[in-house]
Amino acid sequence: MLAVGPEAWQQHLVGRADLFNPTDLGSSGTLLAVWDRHWRDHPGATVLIDGSDRTSELSAEALATQTSGAAAVLVQRGVSPGDRVLWSCSPSLPSIVALLGVLRLGAVLVPVSPAMTERELRYVVHDATPSAALLERPEHAGWIDSAATSVLMVGDLVSMSDGLAPPNLDAALPGDDALIVYTSGTTGRPKGAIHTHGSLLAGVRSLQVAWGWEPDDHLILTLPLFHVHGLCAGLFGTLTAGASAVVFDRFSLDVVLGAAPVSTMFFGVPTMYHRLAESGRAGALAYLRLCVSGSAPLSADLWHRLHRVDGIEVLERYGMSETLLTISNPLVGERRPGSVGLPLPGVECFISDVDEQGVGELMVRGPSLCRGYWGKAEASASLWTDGWLATGDLASVGDGGYVTIRGRRTELIITGGHNVYPAEVEGVLARHPSVGEIAVVGVPSAEWGESVVAYVVGAQGAPDIDGLTAMAARELAPFKRPRQFRVVDALPRNAMGKVVRRELQ
Repeated sequence: MLAVGPEAWQQHLVGRADLFNPTDLGSSGTLLAVWDRHWRDHPGATVLIDGSDRTSELSAEALATQTSGAAAVLVQRGVSPGDRVLWSCSPSLPSIVALLGVLRLGAVLVPVSPAMTERELRYVVHDATPSAALLERPEHAGWIDSAATSVLMVGDLVSMSDGLAPPNLDAALPGDDALIVYTSGTTGRPKGAIHTHGSLLAGVRSLQVAWGWEPDDHLILTLPLFHVHGLCAGLFGTLTAGASAVVFDRFSLDVVLGAAPVSTMFFGVPTMYHRLAESGRAGALAYLRLCVSGSAPLSADLWHRLHRVDGIEVLERYGMSETLLTISNPLVGERRPGSVGLPLPGVECFISDVDEQGVGELMVRGPSLCRGYWGKAEASASLWTDGWLATGDLASVGDGGYVTIRGRRTELIITGGHNVYPAEVEGVLARHPSVGEIAVVGVPSAEWGESVVAYVVGAQGAPDIDGLTAMAARELAPFKRPRQFRVVDALPRNAMGKVVRRELQ
């Protein structure tokens, strides 16, 4: 067992450790109380700006008023505290008002992608049994049984609230359920991880301390809000710090680079950073005080390229739907390429069942963890061992306690009795100039149990298979070398940019 405790972070807090008390983190308050205090103390402060129309913005006072109105509409439609409310929207000021109204009422937010198919949406509705659904696409209304679930369009909420009395707001307790976020389903049917108001506050407070989040920060928010990266870190972090954000419904190079001169922070996924690097214009982000990457591994080569060419020292971090963000490279101190960093304040980690390569399963414990899966008692019980959550991610610990993610436990390839970690093989072969993207999987083999197979997208034209074979022979042990290279036009990815390996297998 390799343990990494919270003390590993202290030298990087730069005088901020006194702001952080992990013993009561998330247990003595809620996000709602923090937001209400900020909005009352600074009613004229700009909180959210519409990225598509910079003249459209919400002050703290307007946000408080409109979210109260949204909550009133939900009450009129029969929603009570503790009820689930489905939210299927792109990021926008009206859709954010709607989701915050759900939370202020004390109902439980169930965010899902507006790009879901009918089959996918019906699955979540059947599983979560929401009392109401907040939608942006009218065609989705026909996919929901309106007899059981009240359907509302988010664009109509403000006008619908006229004349309605404000309901009781912000009364939820730290232990009350606040959010059910469905996993990406890379290993099976999605499961809804349940977060309380206390776990949400704990996750955000940890980031505030570790990343030095202040009221004068301005975030470029281009991430979807149906995952914890954009919702809990991006939106909830901004509101809790009393800061501001410019909100875009999707990522594009022009919107990010256009917002950079008046911003201080940007959160993205590796695909976004790859496109920024390829554009030759990523240097505009060097003026931001913090660029964060997560939701999928950022290659060390891309990190070095952004640093060397564009002057950007990307901060990579780690989290899950079930845990929120739990590990991060430091704001001040070494940001180690290829590593997700150190356990965040209040978080403990250890690596279990370590093999001869120093790799084992990452276990985490802390106040930001979910309380289980919605309606799945057996899966919830299997998630925990004496308060520790088994992440399913394979990891190793390097000098100074820095954690490196080696891949998913279910992605481990066992070939001829040897363990092969796809991330290691991908990290080597991705350096070849003919490779645009690469994913390594194990496929069944009568001889080897599993064979190592690499799926390759060319950088410009067809990849150089002979060159890749020679590189593997130079830099990888024989059992780690791909026995086949398969050229594809694109790798299958989910909404957050993670490769869906089962589709390749």
